[in-house]
Amino acid sequence: MWFDEAFVYQIYPLGLCGAPEENDGVLAHRLPALTGWAEHIKKLGATAVLLNPLFESDRHGYDTRDYFTVDCRLGDEGDLREVCDAFHAAGLRVMLDAVLNHVGRGFWAFRDLRERRWDSPYKDWFQVSFEGNTGYNDGFWYKGWEGHQELPELNLWNDAVVEHQFAAIRSWVDRFGIDGLRLDVAYCLPPEYLRRLRSFTNGLKPDFVLMGETLHGDYNRWMNGEMCHSVTNYECYKGLWSSMNDMNLFEIGHSLARQFGPEPWTLYKGAHLLSFLDNHDVERIASKLRDKRQLKPAWGLVFGMPGTPCIYYGSEWGLEGRKSDGDGALRPALKGPEWNGLTEHIARLAAARSQSPALLRGGYRNLQIQNKCLVFERETEGERVIVAVNASPETQWAHFDARAGRGVDLITGEAHDFGGGSELMPYSVYFWRTEG
Repeated sequence: MWFDEAFVYQIYPLGLCGAPEENDGVLAHRLPALTGWAEHIKKLGATAVLLNPLFESDRHGYDTRDYFTVDCRLGDEGDLREVCDAFHAAGLRVMLDAVLNHVGRGFWAFRDLRERRWDSPYKDWFQVSFEGNTGYNDGFWYKGWEGHQELPELNLWNDAVVEHQFAAIRSWVDRFGIDGLRLDVAYCLPPEYLRRLRSFTNGLKPDFVLMGETLHGDYNRWMNGEMCHSVTNYECYKGLWSSMNDMNLFEIGHSLARQFGPEPWTLYKGAHLLSFLDNHDVERIASKLRDKRQLKPAWGLVFGMPGTPCIYYGSEWGLEGRKSDGDGALRPALKGPEWNGLTEHIARLAAARSQSPALLRGGYRNLQIQNKCLVFERETEGERVIVAVNASPETQWAHFDARAGRGVDLITGEAHDFGGGSELMPYSVYFWRTEG
């Protein structure tokens, strides 16, 4: 499947395009600005674009009003088709963010429920009790996502709801040619619903991808042959930044071994989870790391570890954003992409990964873990690559059994001799393809 070897570029369009925070009902053709990003994304080495919510919503996109209509703050159907066509013309796959667990209070069926209450033909689309009330004084109670009653949960056991959503998804494929979906809060979606969704999307388009948002627990509950193809790897997200901040690479090394190691009990061997350092919900990695010089080795881990790497727009040049400053700080409007030394470094990492079967599909085995450096092996039939990272400001020496005398760094093309130990320069990453 194409997603297994992909490199995903994530965009939050309502933020990047500078849309008003609240839906003002005014049609503005902001979305076509994204077409100017296609060449930058391609130059970076990404092979797919993930667009966060685009359809009509109350505020932030995850409070849907209408699954079939592009948010007026971004534009119209023609604008979205133009953007998807531009990305496809650049050789990029396109994934949309599907918010299927809940909607906004402005969702057309929920508005009907508020107006007609028990006489609404859509009352069974939600989880409603007419013996209660809410802080909005609706005269009835309903279940909101994780207690947020601005986000009414849909009744996904209701066939009419499911058929409405599936009709919308089919229309996204027909109108925009999309290649997959990110499933918002997939951990909340019933397993029976996920199976039904997978069966439906299997018939839409060859290799149509479902990538689910999951946080904790056993990801196999949502990722398997009948549900999601992939999920977000939040366990390693935490380990990636905290192991750097604490100068304790044992944390991320043990997490990767637990997930992908060669032992028969490891959890996700052969899977391609989404690997990331930040996204629209969390603090930018350039703000999260205490030592910004660690950005290069941190990205080295993302592209060297098993999984499908993902970059959130702007983080490739070190854009900062703190969660304490609100969603706007994490989802900023930008005039256009930038390119600097960090961007170039990431492009080289992506190029190295793209040419290496071992980095794309190989297994995982730790060779040496220290507080300041981590060395692991990725191996597939016909190729073995040793990934080495030094997260510290001092040169480190790594001594491990390379099972080879020499190698070549896929990032720089430089030859390397494993004899006598391997010198790891400060804040460095190496992808050594072994010879012999």
